[in-house]
Amino acid sequence: MAGSNGKQKTVRDMILSLALIGVAAAVIYVFVPHDDGEPDVKRVDYRVELLTARRAASYPVAAPQGLPEEWKATSVRFRGDDSDAWHLGFRAPDGQYVQIEQSTQKPSKFIDTASQGSRETKVTQEIGGATWTHYTGGRYDALVRSDRGATTVVAGTGSFEQLAEMAKALRTA
Repeated sequence: MAGSNGKQKTVRDMILSLALIGVAAAVIYVFVPHDDGEPDVKRVDYRVELLTARRAASYPVAAPQGLPEEWKATSVRFRGDDSDAWHLGFRAPDGQYVQIEQSTQKPSKFIDTASQGSRETKVTQEIGGATWTHYTGGRYDALVRSDRGATTVVAGTGSFEQLAEMAKALRTA
């Protein structure tokens, strides 16, 4: 009988230890801050790259002016050695992604890459005095126009309304 009392004590001690560990884990979970929301995306300052691109590119480089503060620039690059390729990416107020891509590369290849596989539709839209063509069906929807030897693509996961808002804000000087 003495052996059975020892087993009960061991089982009881193990259950108490597990309970204590559970309480400790619950306390840690409650008091340690954790964020289940979306990650904070850092805003990038693209002014220097924009000035560089505007000086070096063979076409008028476009960037938005007057967008609400909720539009957050997230990526920028200019590659003069690669068809004067200009890229400026934004996080829209609702978390969607919208990018401006410009290049002197062959339009069909450039549009396919910038829109990640979208195809031209018969839909056009007048925005800011220019005619833009809708592209859809790829990873991104896109608005596309060609002017002065370059192709401009406004593309992303955002709606066509958001793409149009970005296209309307584009300025070349």
